[in-house]
Amino acid sequence: MIITEKLIASLQSVLTGDPWYGPATYDILNQVSFDAAYETPPGSIHSIAGIMLHMLSWTHEVTERLHGKEASEPAGGDWPKPGHPDEHKWQQLQNDFKLANVTLEGVINGFPADRWSQLTNDHRDPSLGNGVTYEALIEGLIQHHIYHSGQIALLNRIVSG
Repeated sequence: MIITEKLIASLQSVLTGDPWYGPATYDILNQVSFDAAYETPPGSIHSIAGIMLHMLSWTHEVTERLHGKEASEPAGGDWPKPGHPDEHKWQQLQNDFKLANVTLEGVINGFPADRWSQLTNDHRDPSLGNGVTYEALIEGLIQHHIYHSGQIALLNRIVSG
């Protein structure tokens, strides 16, 4: 399997498939009610909606890096504030996240195969996730999705009882 196919398969598995570690991201999100999405339980600093905005921001940032953008914090910030609870906004956030991942998949699919092993155009700064190969950049975002999906699942259990 070539790198492009491997990365797309891995991203799809995490988002909609049957990953070995548990439910896919979209299955987890389907269990989150609007009320639970904006609640910040005691001891937590983020709500589910806040985590989703963070995931969306980084999906956009990684997509832009594949287009040659120099690494930086996402344009909308690392942890954008979710604002006041709004059911329409929650649905739109989920749709935006899905669209961002479909867009990313398209960019991955069109990315030149000979560039996957090249370093991104930035020096290594672990806090920004840069200075790695383009392949590692996508693998890192997939790991990021997994990590925060687990947080969402746990927060949803806490706030939904």
